[in-house]
Amino acid sequence: MEPSGTLKSQISVIVVEDYEPFRRFLCSTLAKDSVLQVIAEVQDGLEAVHRVEELRPELILLDVGLPTLNGIEVARRIRKLVPESKILFVSQESSADVVQEALAAGATGYVLKADAGRELLIAVEIVLRGERFVSSRLGAHDFTGTSDSQTPSVLSRKEPLASPASTPPRTTQSPHRHAVEFYSDDTFFLDGVTLFLGNALKAGSAVIVVATESHRERFLPRLQGHGLDIGAAIEQERYISLDAADALSTFMFSGRPDPARFLKLFGDLIVTAAKAAKGEQTRVAVFGEGSHLLWAQGNAEAAIQVERLTNQLTETDDVDILCGYSLGSIQGGMNSHIFQRICAEHSAAHSR
Repeated sequence: MEPSGTLKSQISVIVVEDYEPFRRFLCSTLAKDSVLQVIAEVQDGLEAVHRVEELRPELILLDVGLPTLNGIEVARRIRKLVPESKILFVSQESSADVVQEALAAGATGYVLKADAGRELLIAVEIVLRGERFVSSRLGAHDFTGTSDSQTPSVLSRKEPLASPASTPPRTTQSPHRHAVEFYSDDTFFLDGVTLFLGNALKAGSAVIVVATESHRERFLPRLQGHGLDIGAAIEQERYISLDAADALSTFMFSGRPDPARFLKLFGDLIVTAAKAAKGEQTRVAVFGEGSHLLWAQGNAEAAIQVERLTNQLTETDDVDILCGYSLGSIQGGMNSHIFQRICAEHSAAHSR
């Protein structure tokens, strides 16, 4: 972004995000533009209101799910205290109602976290010009003409990032999720994924596991320990398990994923699993380690491409997806640029 007649040589920015790795990603992305200067990083909603009132930044990047005070209420208070500050939401929440309320609360822009890597700087430029920006994948909704009086409240309390170790009840406002978990301790990781899979099965959903052979074998006794009849679930095709390396071999060519083969493989699996789900519960929970294997093999770009293809599944199918990455076997760990790009392709990121 080049300074124009309407923009100062330096634009002051406050970043409000409680998940530290993603906050680092936001700051590093903003740092690519010399005009943008991050003057404060805040993790707490109430603190954000105080810091904005004190520092009066020109731009605020704001998450929806924050401790003590959710981002919607933060935006409302900032609009009254510092009306000249521009507000740009960067959130995992993709519900049209949430987006509409965020804009009605005083924000000029809304970027989905999964799209922040490619849309953030564009959104910043548009918002600073006083124009509205909404992530491209939300383009099917009409968010024009929103105001505080027109929009019902859908966030009356703090809405935290959803834990990947639980499957939410299916509701009309429940967004499809593509979360990622980075782990350094294998036992804690296995317990977390087991809970993710077990909760889905107990709710009547079906699950798909695409994991390393050792992890696939270790999930089964853990799930049995939760009182689940895994034998019956396998027979009913409510529990489908694939070796991650074998799955990669079906759609990877010349070091790159073939989109058609990827979407065909997992689309068919999701259809099969959904048909086996009990009653009206057709949601499918998917755990995968294929992208982790690619990064561990030194093919980080392919891992990111696979994550982007996975996002396409969340747009077409009723799925909750959890990806797993072992920090001990990936290059650069949490301090790498690849780590930040991986986080940007997910609706939520967690570590154990």
